[in-house]
Amino acid sequence: MTTTPSQRQLRVGEQLRHIIAQTLQRGKFSDPLLFDKTGQITVAEVRVSPDMKHATAYTSMITGQDIDLVLAALNETAHMFQQDINRQIKMKFTPKVRFVVDDRFDKAGRIEDILRNLPKSSAE
Repeated sequence: MTTTPSQRQLRVGEQLRHIIAQTLQRGKFSDPLLFDKTGQITVAEVRVSPDMKHATAYTSMITGQDIDLVLAALNETAHMFQQDINRQIKMKFTPKVRFVVDDRFDKAGRIEDILRNLPKSSAE
């Protein structure tokens, strides 16, 4: 059962996305992979749980390469993002951030291919 996020969840998710993007832009990571790839990482959306204790950041790479390695590195350094979130947003709990791959564009492409390859009806 999927519930529609509340206005507060949407607002907090957007604030978190901006903070994560700022942290990525600063690029002060000790992990050499993140340091090199930070300009290629995009966070399309951040979804916050109803209790505001967890946040899922939907992440992709402009090049599409090394996404699994980058996600692992981002999740290893999630504490840095949480520190920035804690400094910039005053909340009862700082959400625990988890980075996952954003595959919406891939799914949309597959749906488009399926629709394009449907057999033509005899009426056309």
